[in-house]
Formats: sequence, structure tokens, C-alpha cells
Amino acid sequence: QLQASGGGLVQAGDSLRLSCTASGRTFSSYGMGWFRQAPGKERDVVAAISWAGGSTKYADSVKGRFTITRDNAKNTMYLQMNSLKPEDTAVYYCASARYGIATIRSDDYDYWGQGTLVTVSS
Repeated sequence: QLQASGGGLVQAGDSLRLSCTASGRTFSSYGMGWFRQAPGKERDVVAAISWAGGSTKYADSVKGRFTITRDNAKNTMYLQMNSLKPEDTAVYYCASARYGIATIRSDDYDYWGQGTLVTVSS
């Protein structure tokens, strides 16, 4: 089970940190990722991280602004979001992959958490 939290309403340029807490599975053995879905759009990958955190991947739209990390001792993954833009507004989902690698393919994920809404006002 995955539980995402930390969403909210912020202004453009602000920062926000999302958390995803895992339970019921050895999530420390698997890659994890953040995805988002804006109103009227498909769900897209935001960032992914390998099982030990040594490898990360980002969507071009968030490179340099977002950072994905994980703390396996706490079974928690984070997404630090800086310099937020109105186009970052979306429901953000965390997910656990079938493999230990950092993967941006949504088909590689088999466990999904509920979303947390991030709204960035201009």
C-alpha cells in the first residue's frame, strides 16, 4: 500500500515536498516513481528512482526544479518541488515498480497510491 501526502495550494515560485509512505511490501527492493495527471490530460511520469536511490530520472519539464529521493529505513519516498509553476498543477501519484531500476514507463509499475492534489496559482 502506498500513501501520498503533502499536496496543497501554493503560489508560483513556491516550494512543496510530497511524501509517499509504503507498507505491506518490501518496497526497498523496488524502483519507485512519481506521476501526475492534470485536468483533461493523461497521466505522465514526473520522476523515478532506483531501489537504492543511486539512479534517478526526470521528465524534461521538471529537470532542475524537482528532486526525487527515498529513505528505505522509513519506507518513504519524497519529491521536493521548487520553483513551482502553474503548469505543475495536477494530482500527483506515487507508484512502485516491478523492478529495482528507475523506470519512466508507467507499464513497469504495479502498485499505485492515491493521489495528492497540487495547485499552483499564478
